[in-house]
Amino acid sequence: MKNPLLENFQTPYQTAPFHEIKEEHFLPAFQELIKISEKEIDDLVENQTDPTFANLIEPLAFSGEKLDVVSNIFFNLNSAETNDEIQKIAQEVSPLLTEFSAKISQNEKLFMKIKKVFDEKEKYELNEEQQMLLNETYKGFVRSGALLNNEDKEKFKNISIELSKKSLQFGQNVLAETNNYFKHLTNEKELIGIPEAILQQYREEAKERGLEGFVVTLQYPSYIPLMTYAENRELRKELALASGKKGFQNNEFDNQNLIKEIISLRQEKAKLLGYKSFADYVLEERMAKSPEKVNAFLNELLQKAKPFAEKEIAELKSLAKADGIDEIQSYDHAFYAEKLRKQKFDLNDEELKPYFQLEKVEEAVFGLAKKLFGLEFVEVQNIQKYHPEVKTYLVKERQDELKAVLYVDYFPRKGKRAGAWMTSFKNQFKKNGENSRPHISVVCNFSKPTSDALSLLTFQEVTTLFHEFGHALHGILADTTYPNLSGTSVKWDFVELPSQFLENYCYEPEFLKTFAKHYQTGAILPDEKIHKISDSKNFMEGYQTMRQLGFGILDLAYHSQPEKVGDIKTFEVDETKATNLYPSNPETVMSTSFSHIFQGGYSAGYYSYKWAEVLDADAFQYFKENGIFNPEIAAKYKILLSSGGTKDPMELYKAFRGSEPKVESLLKRAFSMG
Repeated sequence: MKNPLLENFQTPYQTAPFHEIKEEHFLPAFQELIKISEKEIDDLVENQTDPTFANLIEPLAFSGEKLDVVSNIFFNLNSAETNDEIQKIAQEVSPLLTEFSAKISQNEKLFMKIKKVFDEKEKYELNEEQQMLLNETYKGFVRSGALLNNEDKEKFKNISIELSKKSLQFGQNVLAETNNYFKHLTNEKELIGIPEAILQQYREEAKERGLEGFVVTLQYPSYIPLMTYAENRELRKELALASGKKGFQNNEFDNQNLIKEIISLRQEKAKLLGYKSFADYVLEERMAKSPEKVNAFLNELLQKAKPFAEKEIAELKSLAKADGIDEIQSYDHAFYAEKLRKQKFDLNDEELKPYFQLEKVEEAVFGLAKKLFGLEFVEVQNIQKYHPEVKTYLVKERQDELKAVLYVDYFPRKGKRAGAWMTSFKNQFKKNGENSRPHISVVCNFSKPTSDALSLLTFQEVTTLFHEFGHALHGILADTTYPNLSGTSVKWDFVELPSQFLENYCYEPEFLKTFAKHYQTGAILPDEKIHKISDSKNFMEGYQTMRQLGFGILDLAYHSQPEKVGDIKTFEVDETKATNLYPSNPETVMSTSFSHIFQGGYSAGYYSYKWAEVLDADAFQYFKENGIFNPEIAAKYKILLSSGGTKDPMELYKAFRGSEPKVESLLKRAFSMG
């Protein structure tokens, strides 16, 4: 059988040949490419000449190139366009890749050669990027068990394989629970308060399922509007319970034991390497460095944010009391927050949505990238897509120089996991005199256009698009030699800086006016509303901060004190009690669908969202003081983005800003403090 994944891609810009790829191609491609990559490693090990940076470290950085591309294609499909067959293949492929990775990192001969180059690095006159590659390569091997004895190496490998399987299973369970629930309603009176555009969405969902009336699902574009607008409190409660029970229903998709198994395996892995906890192991490679420093950071923010959060909740309680609700619950929050927002700022999402047509918001984010970095986005039809809804762009600089290929995929589907993310199908790198450009993808879950309406975004969806596009720019502007130091390959608590930085522009009146235009009349969003958006930036900031701190504290507790984890619900309640602003519901738990830490890469790193907020507040403050489109500062910021992981992130930040970031910048922005 001819396998397109094993051929050189005969497509424009060597993009993925999605139209030719079938599910049955993946497993044989992985098996063959692992063999080829193993042969590359064997050749390096068997080379009889003395190991040097040029004949060992560099070729190692470029090895497995095709395997990386196929892995990216496969795992991106598993997130954005999965099915039972792909999920089954993922369960077979993940252990193969983990085993391959362990085989390399525990190859004693290879490590001894790397160690020799590392110990003699002074003689090589390496530039900064080469030094970083050598350090990261050596450290990567040590952190993957290269210094362990044979028995412990085997243990380490088996733990890694088990972890890859269990993390996958966790995500598949959450997706199944999300897809398995839907609420069918036939009486429109039960949906009082919900805007007509959302009702139309619910009608379309029902129609797709062959049902009369309305269907609400747990997908965000369906779930969030119901929680925000439905006057029917019982319905809000039912949906909130369904969402909060994901992975917590003692059925085949239950994640409680999986959580215990995952944290126990992670702890075992860290202990094997001589670390006190998995959090210590992870944080050694972050800007924060230690669990103690992260805890101090989270607690400082907690002390400062809590009074603001409590004041916000007191306002919501008095609104709810006027409706006869004595004890406000978490499932009332979005509803009363929206009421209060409307009272304070006379803003509601449905009123703003006509001014945020998806295509216009996309044009705005492209226009911003042009203004700051000189990038042009040209939609093309000749690049193969994994789904008809995906759009493809060439990103160019100075009109003809290709910077990247960009895929955008905006709408929810059954085979797509919830949320929004940026990823890449191919990294940027420089080899044989050629600067090989990246293939970047932005995936979201925005309200789909209906048969009689365009896709109009809530303001939160606008900021989500800017957030993911900030990550995309990090990939698009990448300009490094080695693929493993390129684009978003940076310290995890630095990776959210570009994304959160770009969100700031959504609140700037000067910029908003350029694109917030009514999709039917073309009228610009009135000044008064633009100023209200700007003023409302910090609305419920105390509550949001407490929520994020709760996630960060819980994540750190799982990974620094796993021995304390007994009953998942009890542990979650105990660890987050300082941040909880509503009574806990015994039927729900957040941990069992906390995919960021149990499926994604945020384990012991969820704090990094808040950490990066300090960076982004400080960075944007610099622009605000000198003009939000200031070309000199934009040029310095472009260097920070294009440098990827070639330098220590604090050094990169200081080169851009002239000083270390200050937590006061965040407090000033969020609470007008400092």
